[in-house]
Amino acid sequence: MCKNYEEYPVYNGEDLGCTFTTSSSKFRLWSPTAEKVYLCLLKDNKKQEIEMEKSEGGTWFIDVKENLKNALYTYKILRKGQFVETVDPYAKALTANGTHGVVIDLRETDPPGWSEDVKPPFDNPTDAIIYELHVRDFSVHKDSGIKNKGKYLAFTERDTDYNGIKTGIDHLVELGVTHVHLLPIQDFASVDELKGGYNWGYDPYHYFVPEGSYALDLKDPLSRIKEVKEMILSLHKAGIRVTMDVVYNHTYTTFDSILDKVEPGYFYRHNPDGSYSNGSGCGNETASERPMMKKLMIDSLKYWVKEYHVDGFRFDLMGLHDIDTMKEIEKTLHSIEPSLLLYGEPWAAGPSALPMEKQFMKGAQKNTRIGVFNDNFRNAIKGFPDDESKGFATGEKNKEKDIMKGVVGSIEYSSEIKDFTQSPQETINYVSCHDNLTLWDKISKSNPDATEEERILMDKLSNMIILTSQGIPFIHAGEEFLRTKKGNNNSYNAGDEINQLEWPRKLKYKEVFEYYKGLIRLKKEHPAFRMRTEEEIKSKLSFIKTPKNTISFLISDNANNDPWKKIAVIYNPTKSEVDIKLPPGNWKVVVDNKKAGVIPIEKGDWAFLDNTLTVPPICGMVLFSKI
Repeated sequence: MCKNYEEYPVYNGEDLGCTFTTSSSKFRLWSPTAEKVYLCLLKDNKKQEIEMEKSEGGTWFIDVKENLKNALYTYKILRKGQFVETVDPYAKALTANGTHGVVIDLRETDPPGWSEDVKPPFDNPTDAIIYELHVRDFSVHKDSGIKNKGKYLAFTERDTDYNGIKTGIDHLVELGVTHVHLLPIQDFASVDELKGGYNWGYDPYHYFVPEGSYALDLKDPLSRIKEVKEMILSLHKAGIRVTMDVVYNHTYTTFDSILDKVEPGYFYRHNPDGSYSNGSGCGNETASERPMMKKLMIDSLKYWVKEYHVDGFRFDLMGLHDIDTMKEIEKTLHSIEPSLLLYGEPWAAGPSALPMEKQFMKGAQKNTRIGVFNDNFRNAIKGFPDDESKGFATGEKNKEKDIMKGVVGSIEYSSEIKDFTQSPQETINYVSCHDNLTLWDKISKSNPDATEEERILMDKLSNMIILTSQGIPFIHAGEEFLRTKKGNNNSYNAGDEINQLEWPRKLKYKEVFEYYKGLIRLKKEHPAFRMRTEEEIKSKLSFIKTPKNTISFLISDNANNDPWKKIAVIYNPTKSEVDIKLPPGNWKVVVDNKKAGVIPIEKGDWAFLDNTLTVPPICGMVLFSKI
């Protein structure tokens, strides 16, 4: 049966872990049911065990009055006559593979210019254009032109190319994204840092320390810390913010995890019979509602913001976190830095011991300044992620209403067009991410008889819909040059051959890259596509009557202070031309099925006469009028 964890003491102080100065190091561990705790030190090849004192709030404390810089440490805990040794869950530095905490002077990890680091300007969540990326995938390809392949420092290299096309960080700048979303870089256990390997990193081990396998010097505890800071500093200088994918919903192991060694059972949810609940599908799920688990989450998030200058977080399986904790996280983090971008997955991977009404599922985000992934919109555009099903952009009929819901940011637009948000900043609009088939592989699977030209048109239309809809657009790395994983729909450990960004594809599909780049420029330069409130969307955006299985809408009255008075957007996923009647105006085309941007296109595969536009097959179009 479950223990009454609610009666466990709570520690509210800010000094858990090791607090270093050159004259002393203070250590504090929360372990209320321990009978004794010893600090185990290893310095200059000398081992030492020092008994710690029972202290306030269920903690154990010791102040070692000497310079312990670079000493290794663990805790040895006595409980029910048995000792267990564990690493500090609040350790700020680690040996390779996280076997020991390390006492360090964090000031020594600050790269030159770190104190002058300035976040790129960012006014509102709806101004974000997120680019989801795995550290290793970014640079490891033999043709990346990058020296530090697979490493944090790849993000510090400029002027890299493949046969004249930009790669690396210059590619990101050229594309125009505002935020790079990094798959987990908190220390994870599924890659042996000394032997190497590949994993996405959804196997958390330590929450306060970067993953070591992406560092240059695997045996230097300072290397990973300094290099993450260099990476973030470099991205900031390039005008790009950094969001981190964080995995607080489960730990890599259960019974021998650091958290279970520190305080057995407390940090996890349990079924009525005492077994571990498994809403994560990974063997356990953490108990965010318990004060000391909530504290660990908030303390580590604050630490990444303050120590590493991180600009936001994406929460894995956010539905497993309780609503009150997510609200407290949002309030705490935005009090430190109001411009932080917070978003996550509003679902779990299985049944949870947390009651449904307490789970942070879709709808719970209303008025919280937390965005959620909009799988409704994703499925409407391309079909379900891994099967042969189709969506609006790939040939399925009668999907107009589902697309219209996404277009308006999933707000309550009308009695018929309404979804789950209170404002457009609450929806993360996407057609693919690291999970499931890539967009290109999905289109190939759902349309095996289509020509490559037709599939490219479907691909363009899919993300044209994302980038012309209200809400926050999210792009999976490599989508802009038709990334393929050769049909692998779960490549978490498939290695470089499947996962690496293949930079030669950017050259091969240069027109597709330019199209994505043009759509991003349109989104960034025209605030009508970035409206901030439900009220503004309802008053400025109206749908135009069109033939079946097509959609058109009008954004009017210089919406959100846009320089264009009127903007018309048309989606024609059918394999036939369609005629769309537009209201009177001096209309200019800036997006068709070949080009995208903000400069009028003089000639295309379309005709425009008497305010009637003939739209080519499988084509999205954007027009503007200044009158």
